[in-house]
Amino acid sequence: MTNSDQTTHQVSLKLLLPLLASIIALSPLAIDMYLPAMPIIAEQLSTNMSSVQNSLSIYLLGYALGLLFFGPLADKYRRRTLVMIGISGFTLVSLAIPFTTSIEQFLILRFAQAFISSAATVVVPGTIKERYGNNTAKGFSYVSMIMMVAPMIAPSIGSVLLLHSWQAIFTVLGVYSLFILTLAYRFLPEKKQAVEVGSVNFLARYKVVLGHRKSRLDLLSSMVISLAFFAFITAIPFVYLTVFKVSEFTFSFLFGINVLTLITAHFINTRLVTRKGSRTMQSYGLVVAILASSGLVVVQYFQFSLIYTVVALLPLMGSISMIAVNTDALILLEFNRESGTATAVIGTLRFGIGSLAGPILAYFYDGSALPFAMLMWGSVIVVLLCQLSHWVRNSAKS
Repeated sequence: MTNSDQTTHQVSLKLLLPLLASIIALSPLAIDMYLPAMPIIAEQLSTNMSSVQNSLSIYLLGYALGLLFFGPLADKYRRRTLVMIGISGFTLVSLAIPFTTSIEQFLILRFAQAFISSAATVVVPGTIKERYGNNTAKGFSYVSMIMMVAPMIAPSIGSVLLLHSWQAIFTVLGVYSLFILTLAYRFLPEKKQAVEVGSVNFLARYKVVLGHRKSRLDLLSSMVISLAFFAFITAIPFVYLTVFKVSEFTFSFLFGINVLTLITAHFINTRLVTRKGSRTMQSYGLVVAILASSGLVVVQYFQFSLIYTVVALLPLMGSISMIAVNTDALILLEFNRESGTATAVIGTLRFGIGSLAGPILAYFYDGSALPFAMLMWGSVIVVLLCQLSHWVRNSAKS
C-alpha cells in the first residue's frame, strides 16, 4: 500500500461514522424536508392533500422494495459500488423532481428516489457490525446520534427553502447527495472480506435469515416498533398543525425537540449498552414506552392541551429509538455472512409496515389525535408480547 493509500485509509476511519450517518440521512432528509411543503405541492400540482401525503407511503414502499433487492447484493459485491449506484441515482432523481407537473409524475419519481437510495444505505449496518462486533448496538447509536441531526433540522430547512419554492427543497437534496457521493468515493473503506464471485442466490440467503428461529420474535419486534415510529412521522404534521393549530415555526421547533430526545436516547444507549447488553437496554426502553404510550392515549382521549401531548411524546419517542437500535443489533449479531440480507429483511419489514401507517390512520380518522395515539400504544403492546414470548421460550430451554 502506498503512502497515499495509507493516508486515505486512515482518514477514512476517522470520518467513517459521520460518513455513514450522512449516507443514512438521505432518506430522513427526503422524508422530513418536504413535510411543510405538502399543502403547496398539492395546490401547485392541482391535487388534494391526501394524494401528497400518500407520497410518504409511496417513498417508504419504494425504500422497502429497494432493500429487498439490494440486500443480498451487499453480501456478495463491493460496498463502494452499491454506494456509488445508490447515491448517484438519488442525486439524479432529486434533481428531476422539481420538473414534475403532475402528482403522478411526483409519486413515480419519489418511488424511484427511495428505491435507488436503498442501494447505498443497505451497506451501512454491515459496515458498523464489521467495525464494532459485539458492541454493534453502540456503533448503531453513535451513527444514529449523528444522523438524527438531519430530521431535527430538516423541517426548518424545508420551511426556509419554501420561501423560494417547493422545488428548491429537492434541488438542495440533490446538491447534498452529490456532496456525500464525493466524500463516499474518497473515504468509504471496502469491506475486509474477499468479494465473492458468481450469481446471487436471493432465495437461499433470505431462507437463512427468515428461517433463523432465534431471531423471528426480534424481527417482528423491529417491524412493529417501526409502525409506531412511522405513525409519528405520518401523523405529527396533522396533530400539531391541524389539531393543535400551531404555526409552521412552532411545528418545526416541536419536531426538533422530539428528534433531540432521540439523540439523547442514543447517547444514553452508547454509555450503558456495553455494560448492560442490548437485551437489557431493549427491556428498559420497552418499560418506558409502555408507560409513555399509555399516557399519550389518556391525554388524547380527554383532549388535554398541547403541552401534555409534547410531554408524553418525548419519552415515548426516545424509548422507541432505544428499542429499535438494540433489537436491530441483536438480529445482526446472529448473522455473519448474511448481514446485508438481514439488513434488507429488517428494512423491508420496517418500511413495508411503515407504509401502512398512513392508510391505517386514514381509515380510523375522526378529526382527533386519538387514532394516532392508539396506533402507537398498540404497536408497543405487540412488541411487549413478542418479548414476553421470547423470555418464556428461553426460560423453558434453560
